[in-house]
Amino acid sequence: MFWHQSLTRFLVGVVLCFGLGLGGPTYGQDDVKKTAFNPPFDIWLKTLKSQARAQGISDQTLAQAFPKSLRPNKKVIGYDRFQPEFNQNLWSYLNRAINQKRINRGKKLLAIHAPFFTQVYQKYRVQPRFLVAFWGLESNFGDHTGGFFVPEALATLAHDQRRSALFRNELFYVLSLMENNRIPLAKLKGSWAGAMGDVQFMPSTFVNHATDGDGDGQYDLWQSLPDIMFSAANYLANIGWKGDETWGREVRLPKDFDLEMVGVQTKLPIGQWAAMGVRNARGNALPTADIEGAIILPAGITGPAFLVYNNYEKILIWNRSELYAIAVGLLADQLGGRPGLVAKAPKSTKQILRADIQKMQEKLNQLGFASGKPDGMVGPMTRKAIKAYQKQNNLPMDGYPSPALIKQILN
Repeated sequence: MFWHQSLTRFLVGVVLCFGLGLGGPTYGQDDVKKTAFNPPFDIWLKTLKSQARAQGISDQTLAQAFPKSLRPNKKVIGYDRFQPEFNQNLWSYLNRAINQKRINRGKKLLAIHAPFFTQVYQKYRVQPRFLVAFWGLESNFGDHTGGFFVPEALATLAHDQRRSALFRNELFYVLSLMENNRIPLAKLKGSWAGAMGDVQFMPSTFVNHATDGDGDGQYDLWQSLPDIMFSAANYLANIGWKGDETWGREVRLPKDFDLEMVGVQTKLPIGQWAAMGVRNARGNALPTADIEGAIILPAGITGPAFLVYNNYEKILIWNRSELYAIAVGLLADQLGGRPGLVAKAPKSTKQILRADIQKMQEKLNQLGFASGKPDGMVGPMTRKAIKAYQKQNNLPMDGYPSPALIKQILN
């Protein structure tokens, strides 16, 4: 799940439903009919094949990628409409992502392969605990790498109008991989979104960042630990990971904290946050370090606050989900022997339905608060619109769509 271009980057973590064991709902033929397919799939595929041939893809490769029985996969469309990062709150997400069994297994793997991970760190400057955290969340350490035939999944999504250009790009990358025998046909199983291997590389990321870690001339991201970890570390290093910094930390905000400063767009040195009264989660002073960070409130003012650094933003390049990035950081902390969250989950957390988010976005747009295209997904634009609404209505500006706030906006 990685991206070579900015469009491709959105994809990295949407396949998390496999790594976390998160199942999507069952979708029938009616759901596929609701999807915009234009032109008809057979005509579309014929044109795509012609374009692929013009780029040097052989008929043999095309026959392997697109057998005569190929049709849009309705399960792929279903998963595309149900991405767990956008349908869960912080607490439910973390409960699925981080558990003692996963922590124990990750620590064991770190211990067993300690000399190897030291070698990876020396070469790429990516801390082992983060690599193992990504590994655990992406595929549960290789247990769930996906069962979809990758060309079929990508063809389905490339034909679907919702994100056609994005997946069309990935489809041509996988055809190139097949043409050059970089991935055996038997290995072309992956997530519904086309991500492959233990760390769920998209085809474009495979082409641009996969590394032969064991020196056998292959790029085996399914069974070769050196290939898997060297490739993941290579990608992180290439996007600017800092091996001498952590991802962030849970903090305690002062009662008079200016919520307009919440968000990754406001970066200040740790010392300035400390001067404003920000403390670590247990009330102690922040460390003295020449590092900039930003304050985020992923569950609003009633949930935990985090001071996040450069590496948090690199996790967001891997997967643009705020919940995923926090989960990677917290899992890495616990793999390194650090404690978990100090903040406690409320006794009951009401799930926010995607349909309600979409209705809220529509209403915000009607009220003049630009939240973008109503899609039921809470991204930066929606949070900005929520904060503007909160400011106008003298509400705490945390940018969080709590059930109470959604109800107020809709009424």
